Amino acid sequence: MAAERLQKLMAAAGFCSRRRGEELLREGRVQVNGRVASLGDRADAERDDIRIDGRPLRAAPPPLTLLLNKPPGVLCTCHDPHGRTTVLALLPPELRRGQGLHPVGRLDAESRGALLLSNDGSLTLRLTHPRYGHQKTYRVWVKGRPAAEVLQEWRQGVPLDGVASQPVQLTVIDGNADATRLELVLREGRNRQIRRTAALLGHPVLDLKRIAIGPLALGALPEGRWRRLEPQEWQALLAPSP
Repeated sequence: MAAERLQKLMAAAGFCSRRRGEELLREGRVQVNGRVASLGDRADAERDDIRIDGRPLRAAPPPLTLLLNKPPGVLCTCHDPHGRTTVLALLPPELRRGQGLHPVGRLDAESRGALLLSNDGSLTLRLTHPRYGHQKTYRVWVKGRPAAEVLQEWRQGVPLDGVASQPVQLTVIDGNADATRLELVLREGRNRQIRRTAALLGHPVLDLKRIAIGPLALGALPEGRWRRLEPQEWQALLAPSP
């Protein structure tokens, strides 16, 4: 087997994401054949002794992907140096350790709703790389009553940081004198895109919930709970976007 970058081997083994693997390498916590490894080093998983914090890197566990209904206030990461609650804390101990689960994409801490956790690196790439264009559906309460012209501007795509945004499918669901509930469908996932766009248009977000990732809808899954994805759901999830 040809040598590969260590962060890729860690992700393939389901130990962590590639990004987290890079962090571990920078922290000097990875050793290859008794030597502390550096970011950019390569190894052969079949021939070399690869260890993280002194423990051998083991073969990948069986592929596993979960759909989680993330509550607000929970971080989309496997580890937080400040001790704040992460999505892994919502799982039972047997899934928290040794399975290599990591968030696929992100929801900011204040947001809630659909999030995938997986130990499959190839699936993570397919679902997070912009070229695949997987759509995500949100229900959002914004402050006030946006005018028709404002909604149309949002639909056309509001530039962020000087870069054009893709068009957005936007539907008004209901509202009251103080707030409006919208449904948005996006095919890109820029950092805090909905919140930043709403603020620029003068209607800050009051509540944001992702209700579906591609064809996978939360349905009746309670907040803070999760479920395993069935094989037929994999096929729908990886099918080309229309």
